[in-house]
Amino acid sequence: MAHNVCVIVNPASGRGSGARALPAIRAAFSAVGVSDVRLTDVKGGEAAAARKALDAGFDTIVACGGDGTWGNVANAIIAAGAGGQVRLALVATGTGNDFAKTVGAPARDFPTTARLAVEGSDMGVDVGRIEGRHFLNVSGFGFDIAVLEDIERISWLKGDMLYLYSALRQLFSYGGVDVGIATPRRRRDPRRHLMLIVANARNFGGSFKIAPGASVTDGKLDAISIHDAAPLARMRLFAAATKGTHVLAPEVLVEQSPSFTLEFPVPPAFETDGEYNRATGAAVHVECVPRALRVVTP
Repeated sequence: MAHNVCVIVNPASGRGSGARALPAIRAAFSAVGVSDVRLTDVKGGEAAAARKALDAGFDTIVACGGDGTWGNVANAIIAAGAGGQVRLALVATGTGNDFAKTVGAPARDFPTTARLAVEGSDMGVDVGRIEGRHFLNVSGFGFDIAVLEDIERISWLKGDMLYLYSALRQLFSYGGVDVGIATPRRRRDPRRHLMLIVANARNFGGSFKIAPGASVTDGKLDAISIHDAAPLARMRLFAAATKGTHVLAPEVLVEQSPSFTLEFPVPPAFETDGEYNRATGAAVHVECVPRALRVVTP
């Protein structure tokens, strides 16, 4: 069956990579008979474009950008109650493009993605939900936010190297955050964290296998607690996270659960798929929404 496909491109993704890739994206989709290519012109405009595509009856929306773009389009699909009917296809023109690595989508191969969008298969995937917002990849607290804020001050790098460079800049200066963590089965008292990641998928920050045991089809999220450590230990954890072996370190605790309640001294800043947010309260609930979305992948 041929699907009715709309392509949404974020030209600003990857610090202009989206705009530079536009001719190749148009050519790849034109070759399979898809001519409806829409560009966003404001930050976060992917969600509005996706809502218009849903109203027009498209059953496959191709999101061209990175994790933030993909997350914004996914939120629009799920908010419309269309997660079981409308498929999301991924084209990578962003910074990390991490979610595609977990689901095995050939997001950098435009012709293959175009063919899959029109006639290919898809899989049902879980998503996370926090403060009314859904995320495909991870929600992050602490060091992750310090890096995200630092990235905004760096204009001369892009891609995977951008997060790596900024993370190294913050590695020895970030002071940590106190977090208590509760699941439906147990509660952990507040403890100083370098970083807390609540992961739906495995990859993060372009180069890090932050949650190597995570699955997007198991109905659970993985909380990766990286407790505060001395400078040399921080460096060791940073290097180990590129291989996923940080989870073996004594400073790291991994817990799987359908939901978590996170307790902070004050309402925390957090990121979802690389997008900056501020919590409304000091207690933050995060939960898995099983098979909430259909993603195009071989």
